[in-house]
Amino acid sequence: MSSSEPATTVRRRRVFYIPGYDPIHPRRYRELYRKESAAQAGISGYAVGLKPKTTKGPYGWHVASTQDGVAVAADVEVLVWSDIVRDSMSSTIPATYLQLARTAWTYIMSGALWRLMKLRKGPLIAALYPVGMLLLQLLLAVLLCWGVTRAVMLLDAYLPSLALQLVGLFLGLGAGIAVLRWFRARDGKFFAYYLMHDYAYSAQSRGANPPELDARIAEFTELVADALQSDADEVLVVGHSSGAHVGVSVLADLIRQERVPAEGPALGFLSLGQVVPMVSFLPDATRLRADLQYLSARDELAWVDVSAPGDGCAFALCDPVTVSGVAPEGKRWPLVFSAAFTQTLSPERWSELRWRFFRLHFQYLCAFDRPGDYDYFRITAGPMTLAERYRDRAPSKSRIDVAVSKYTSVAAA
Repeated sequence: MSSSEPATTVRRRRVFYIPGYDPIHPRRYRELYRKESAAQAGISGYAVGLKPKTTKGPYGWHVASTQDGVAVAADVEVLVWSDIVRDSMSSTIPATYLQLARTAWTYIMSGALWRLMKLRKGPLIAALYPVGMLLLQLLLAVLLCWGVTRAVMLLDAYLPSLALQLVGLFLGLGAGIAVLRWFRARDGKFFAYYLMHDYAYSAQSRGANPPELDARIAEFTELVADALQSDADEVLVVGHSSGAHVGVSVLADLIRQERVPAEGPALGFLSLGQVVPMVSFLPDATRLRADLQYLSARDELAWVDVSAPGDGCAFALCDPVTVSGVAPEGKRWPLVFSAAFTQTLSPERWSELRWRFFRLHFQYLCAFDRPGDYDYFRITAGPMTLAERYRDRAPSKSRIDVAVSKYTSVAAA
């Protein structure tokens, strides 16, 4: 090892990426990584190349990178739960409106909504958006139904009254249903149904993990445990958006089961654009709160939480452990700091992206044209462990680290 290399030089890394509530095939993440890593390498002056994965296991890809004169090999695998997401999104239009009513009832009557309002405004606006949009769609459908019915009734000089009413009602209902179906078919632009299903998925069990998600967490735990027995220098788990709270439970289970070898690879957890409070503030999220509390005090890993106030879909700079009211004595993690989009993106790039809310929510996985100390491709394919890279990094001064949640009970170990 040369004197210029860090003491914990990484030459081989295993990366497990946990997506958020997203129904897309994991190949989209590979293409995003390929495109954005090339862009960042060109800006920052290092080399990155992707090859197909040759090993068994989850979908993934191989990365070869040379950074700071060190060649690094990384195997990136996507821990897929998109099938669970797709199943939860298969509701009919009437069922979605029933979900809306139940979800709103859960957040309002539990008091979680009022507590969440004390945090960032962006995620609350994002949470209220599908409610408003779906109600607007329903209102338009009702108005069209009424309008068509009334128009038909004006033909009373030509048809018997009862027949006219039946025809008007039939045509009006048909027009209203057609409007609702039109909006549903174009939800790729409106995102109302998508976001409603997202919030409803956690709210349906008041924050408790559905059985199918608990089973998938157990499978993910096995995969990470196996990687910790490999010859990798670091095993890095990345949880994005809703994937952050999935990652918390995976790593908490892993450490409780004493499956982190003392002489094995370094273990890192990178949570990006997390939305943990949307779940942890709910009454029955006792398992998640227990996992947050447990993981935050462990020595077996380094946990870094990155977000940005410019991301309106994340609880930016909210310490997920502390705001959930479960910070223990001796809390060590996470280190919370900002990706500072307004500083790490040029004015031209920021102007281009600032109103593209969903695109900004994925910026953590993309290139920055004015990179600071956060670079996704240095973290996942560079020669430093997560712990070493941010060993001397101070948390952001503007972070929110006060207890806010009404519910702080935790599941028994």
